[in-house]
Amino acid sequence: MKSIFSSLLVLGVLWTSHFISAKNTTAPVAITKTWNGTSVKHLPVRIVLEKATGGLNIRVNAPFFNDPGNPGGQPGQPFDGLWDYEVVEAFFLNDQNQYTEIELCPHGQHLVLLLKGYRDMFKSQLPLQFSSSIKNNTWTGIAFVPASYFPPKVTKFNAYAIHGSGPGRTYEALYPTPPGTYTDPDFHRLEYFRAIDFQRLVPENWASTYQSEEWEQIPP
Repeated sequence: MKSIFSSLLVLGVLWTSHFISAKNTTAPVAITKTWNGTSVKHLPVRIVLEKATGGLNIRVNAPFFNDPGNPGGQPGQPFDGLWDYEVVEAFFLNDQNQYTEIELCPHGQHLVLLLKGYRDMFKSQLPLQFSSSIKNNTWTGIAFVPASYFPPKVTKFNAYAIHGSGPGRTYEALYPTPPGTYTDPDFHRLEYFRAIDFQRLVPENWASTYQSEEWEQIPP
């Protein structure tokens, strides 16, 4: 069993690199590290970014810890403060430090945030097509993110997962910070995001004609 687990972790590492290349219009990644670079002690959270008409699909296959439990609220609807529960998060960043944060919960709630700089949110709780299911110790989900939710010309990406309560709260990162650099996790450390071939996943995001009502009028 230990050898199988080790093999799966190695597979997860092979899925990730300094540059996420979107081959065949999909980009699979696996989260195998904690926020500060320690190897996780369970099967990795797996995420697939997938080209879709008018936007991007995000598919999640992850261990289900049920800790914390269901945050409440209606499945399929936004839930403010979702980061305090069991959640998988995806961040999409451009060279102007504008970024979109998408949070997905195994119980079906979601949260979409638009930020115009480090932790500088200007829109929250946007609607999202998202469904999830739980089977034994695994949960899966799929979200469709409209192209208009992304800032123009996304170049970098990071993904995270959180579970546990109290002292057992666990923060995991696709691209972690270097061990010993910080004392506390912060998923908004944009300098540790890495390159992604987003033009292949969402071609309209890089088009000269790209327009987004969500990003056209950014408050000062």
